[in-house]
Amino acid sequence: MLALIAGQGGLPTLICQRLEERGVPFLVAELEGHPADCAEGRDALRFRVEKLGGFFKTLARRGVTEVCFAGRVARPAIDAKALDMATIPLVPRMMRAINSGDDGVLRETLALFEEKGFAIRPVQDLLPELLPPAGVLTEAGPDDRARQDARRGEAIVAALGAADIGQACVVARGQALAIEALAGTDWMLRSLSGRGDAARIAIGNLPAALTEGLDPPRADVDGLDYPPDLPSGGILFKAPKPAQDRRVDLPAIGPQTVLLAAAAGLDGVVIEAGGVMVLERDRVLELAERLGLFLWVRPAGLAS
Repeated sequence: MLALIAGQGGLPTLICQRLEERGVPFLVAELEGHPADCAEGRDALRFRVEKLGGFFKTLARRGVTEVCFAGRVARPAIDAKALDMATIPLVPRMMRAINSGDDGVLRETLALFEEKGFAIRPVQDLLPELLPPAGVLTEAGPDDRARQDARRGEAIVAALGAADIGQACVVARGQALAIEALAGTDWMLRSLSGRGDAARIAIGNLPAALTEGLDPPRADVDGLDYPPDLPSGGILFKAPKPAQDRRVDLPAIGPQTVLLAAAAGLDGVVIEAGGVMVLERDRVLELAERLGLFLWVRPAGLAS
């Protein structure tokens, strides 16, 4: 049986729906204090980091042999008073992981599960359709300037990833306008939303069904004093970290990404082929077309 270790966001729900459609038995596990939307109404377990050892035993008793990690989970604190006997031997490793970067947390987490006999199933194994084929998926495409910016973005994200900082950046005319850090891609794009006044008007005219469930760009940065020579246009570039274990935390974009990229005045979105998932692809493409953005699924290391 498969256990879905579910965090927040739409991806865990999408996985549950696909597994149910295919008749695949599974259960959902959520970290206490970090509820997963997909847990409601489904076979679900709730666990605490302080009782991870006991959680492993519960999974084994339930017949779980595989685990899949999906969704956002904030880094938890450990309450020493809540530790169970099965978890105490794991505490030194858990503390080293929690006090390291995101990559360290993920590597140690995977190692702990594998040592207990659980195989790690990547999201893309369960939902291969989330990785689109290489190529330009929209009617509009990147011009020479955007292709140069994509090369620059690839170099920037590689440097960010090597430092375990982030997986995305915004580049315009070779200049890095923003980089992704702990706050995430949406926050990064919102910091530039004052650049896209015309796009925000266009967003306001979109059909309600197309923007249902999305958080519209806010005007909370309208007073921000952008440098007068800040270049217009540009791209969002997103890719995995160079040494990332692609079984977990593969980056993703979705309709919200496109909406915020348009509000930031960007010309398009560039993602690494085979390394970035696209959620709700049909809606992503329709939004991009209506807002005049291109979506380019670019092979890594492309020379042009």
